[in-house]
Amino acid sequence: NLSLRQMAVSFTHTIKASEPFFSVVIGKMFVPGTSFHPAVYASLVPIVAGVTLASVSEVSFNWVGFLTAMASNISFQSRNVLSKKFMGDVNLDNLNLFAWISILSFATLAPFALAMDAAKYSGVVAAAADKGVELLPLLGKLCTCGFLHFLYNQFSYVVLQRVNPVTHAVGNTMKRVAVIASSILVFRNPVTKLNLLGTGIAITGVAIYSQVKKLKPKSA
Repeated sequence: NLSLRQMAVSFTHTIKASEPFFSVVIGKMFVPGTSFHPAVYASLVPIVAGVTLASVSEVSFNWVGFLTAMASNISFQSRNVLSKKFMGDVNLDNLNLFAWISILSFATLAPFALAMDAAKYSGVVAAAADKGVELLPLLGKLCTCGFLHFLYNQFSYVVLQRVNPVTHAVGNTMKRVAVIASSILVFRNPVTKLNLLGTGIAITGVAIYSQVKKLKPKSA
């Protein structure tokens, strides 16, 4: 969300298209013995190169937005890799694992949210009222948004139980193609030719990975 406030939606999701790269790196850090075919590593090069090119040519680029988007990549892929490892080590299915993660996350973050943002809630309600949005419709929209985000994460865990974290990251990246295209159409964000080229190269890297992901590394 911090990144979305700082930069265009399309650019934020272009950066987050580099998720497979972080998934490979974090997987090798946290799961001993993890290895991939050289072609898999090679397919990550255009992903990183495309995101870099798109970053250099992005009109709305700023460091706060860029770094928070990268931090999101690291956080999400760490969660996925460790969750996948946890599914194998402990007898918990995806539904129960996500339920425990959600409960612990709420217990950890709720005090901070109340301490830092409680004073701002009245201002949010007042700002919505100025736009003609009453309290109950506002709460309804917030609840709907929260429920849809819950479903997104729950379905994400259903998929994660069936595939490896890198494949999961690639599937998540393909979702961003639709987000990037729709945000450009809806918000009319200015897009340069280099930005489009970088986005295309990154997506091409994802397509290459989808073709080589099943190759097995040579045994020593």
